[in-house]
Amino acid sequence: MSFSERYGYKPIREIIQIESMDGPLRNGLWSLLKLHVWDHVHFSRHVYGHYLSSNQDHQLLCKRLWLDYFKEPLDQLGNNWTKVLEQLRRYFFDCEWYEAYDFIEFVANNFNKYQFPEKFTKSCNALLEKEMSAYRFVDGTITRITEQHEVAEIELALEKSAGPVRTHLRRALELLSDRGSPDYRNSIKESISAVESFVAITTGQEKGTLGQLIKKLETDIGLHPALKTAFSSLYGYTSDEGGIRHAMTELEKTDFNDAKFMLVVCSAFINFVEGKIEHWG
Repeated sequence: MSFSERYGYKPIREIIQIESMDGPLRNGLWSLLKLHVWDHVHFSRHVYGHYLSSNQDHQLLCKRLWLDYFKEPLDQLGNNWTKVLEQLRRYFFDCEWYEAYDFIEFVANNFNKYQFPEKFTKSCNALLEKEMSAYRFVDGTITRITEQHEVAEIELALEKSAGPVRTHLRRALELLSDRGSPDYRNSIKESISAVESFVAITTGQEKGTLGQLIKKLETDIGLHPALKTAFSSLYGYTSDEGGIRHAMTELEKTDFNDAKFMLVVCSAFINFVEGKIEHWG
């Protein structure tokens, strides 16, 4: 924190940037694009200047941007890189905050340079944390999660899971992080469904409610009774008549905090059980 922030001469950004993007954050993200993408356009030895046709990775990225992101005709994409870059820069600094995140996410998933996604998203996450953004890259998706340990739990669960467990977790994350129309209720459903699938696979039981399956899990791995009770109660919150998963009721209003909590807790539960299994073999 700077002197001017400590003594109140400059506003302290105590509120995390959730539905906004200030100048330093936008500038920083553009600078990371420059370092990781734009600066890797090279000169042709035979033709003066920078041209997309002699930079296949960048040409492919720009074609995808024009076709799938901007929804513009490809014949409007020029070959002069300097002019193309001017168009991209103008868009990035003029667009809405959420569109800037859309742009960053699209580039991260569509530039085919070797090891680019890992290095770029790592750099972006460091900047997002520094600038107090509420968003982080998690598994290639910019997600509204505020604490590093929350990111770590979800990433670990996604990394270790497969099949329906990973599918449910990934969908919960997508619904939670949709900046246009987040669906918190269905994100919660997907999170608890991930645990149901995980416990069913772990116990080898194809049928039964989560409450029933957790009882078997308690026997198989020595799950502490208090933890079993706590998670069974949490499951009850999502499944009873007034709960999240009851299709006909909207009495309970869910928000980002509910959905984030459930995704983090379900991920942590999966990681915990995985760790117990690995420990006891």
